[in-house]
Amino acid sequence: MPIRHDRATPVYRQLANLLRKQIEAGELTAGLPVPSEGQLTGEHGISRDSVRKAMAVLREEGLIVTVQGKGSFVAER
Repeated sequence: MPIRHDRATPVYRQLANLLRKQIEAGELTAGLPVPSEGQLTGEHGISRDSVRKAMAVLREEGLIVTVQGKGSFVAER
């Protein structure tokens, strides 16, 4: 599901929704890293700020954990 810049839903919300679906479907599994900010900006053509906002949403929902200097990982359920 590509990120659509012409939608009313902000791109960071679209990315958060996409990653949430991947986590729920088991495509991104507990304990493994979430793609890096650089990977996500390049893959989806969005700003680093939008990626950071999406990651913040997922952290607030308890779906990912971020370890400074190491990256973000899918949280254990």
